[in-house]
Amino acid sequence: MSKILLHGTEAICEGAIRNGCRAFFGYPITPQNEVPEYMSVQMPRIGGTFVQAESEVAAINMVYGAAGAGVRAMTSSSSPGVSLKQEGISYIACARIPCVIVNIMRAGPGLGGILPAQGDYFQATKGGGHGDYHLIVLAPSSVQEACDFTYRAFDLSDQYRVPAMILADGMIGQLMEPVELPPMRDLKDIPEKPWATSGHYGKDRRVLNSLLIQPEVLEPHVNELQRTYDEIQAKECRAETLLTEDAEIVLTAYGTVARICKSAALALRRQGVKAGWIRPVTLFPFPSQTYADVAAQESVKAFLDVELSLGQMVEDVRLSVGGRKPVAFYGRTGGNVPDEKEIIEAALRALEAKA
Repeated sequence: MSKILLHGTEAICEGAIRNGCRAFFGYPITPQNEVPEYMSVQMPRIGGTFVQAESEVAAINMVYGAAGAGVRAMTSSSSPGVSLKQEGISYIACARIPCVIVNIMRAGPGLGGILPAQGDYFQATKGGGHGDYHLIVLAPSSVQEACDFTYRAFDLSDQYRVPAMILADGMIGQLMEPVELPPMRDLKDIPEKPWATSGHYGKDRRVLNSLLIQPEVLEPHVNELQRTYDEIQAKECRAETLLTEDAEIVLTAYGTVARICKSAALALRRQGVKAGWIRPVTLFPFPSQTYADVAAQESVKAFLDVELSLGQMVEDVRLSVGGRKPVAFYGRTGGNVPDEKEIIEAALRALEAKA
């Protein structure tokens, strides 16, 4: 198939549209403004619904309503905007309503800046809002994956009745690369949702509720949610590895930074240093077993986790490695992005510390 040039934001939209998204609700914030802009043009053309809501809070609650009626629905924002959506996301998770949320991360905390960052990892993977819940979180590292992962997110969300998030830094959103678009899915091929409040007369009354006041009702519900998260953990972990079989130092990162780390690992190899690379594709569920297996190898002396933050994913890496090997960290923040040379120097320091 032929490829076309798209920005990451546009690729996300195409992935959604081509897998049946027919309702988008959003509010402008840099660096994801091209998502609502693109959807405002495309949704009416395919019989879908686009609404620029009056706020992020309104947008996520519109998703709650449309997705609860069985429509494949999506919203997008950037870091502080996603923070405003957290209460609604928690309600949606409690009501077990599938939908897709896109976060094109910018620097923070606070209002921060519009440059890329990865400071929202904790928010995305550890709940974010109130209560015991998780989202399925996918982290693309290319524009092609921005399209493919969004397409996949709708199927995963429907399958498990768990909201899914595309977590990408601002570079992915603004990057332009060739993309091979997936085929347009026939809406008739999307499985029926017997739980949805579709309004058909003559059927059993359907109720979607996130207000469970009685402890004897809420606790079994939360436990059932956890059983779903456990199933997702068992079946949906994804990671990509390179040259880990004989590696002495293993570089790991997600999103755009993983691409820089991959180049750094290959450059280290050219210098005679046996470097490997791990990229988690799913941030929840986190691919802990991949790290544990690599850490068990005798050749591995240390890991280096690289992030556009002061250290968030590194906690999951350390838990996964389980103390078998040291895990060093190198991070940049404020919208700064490390280059290959910085990462190579950090990797060599990690090896020297181990020696």
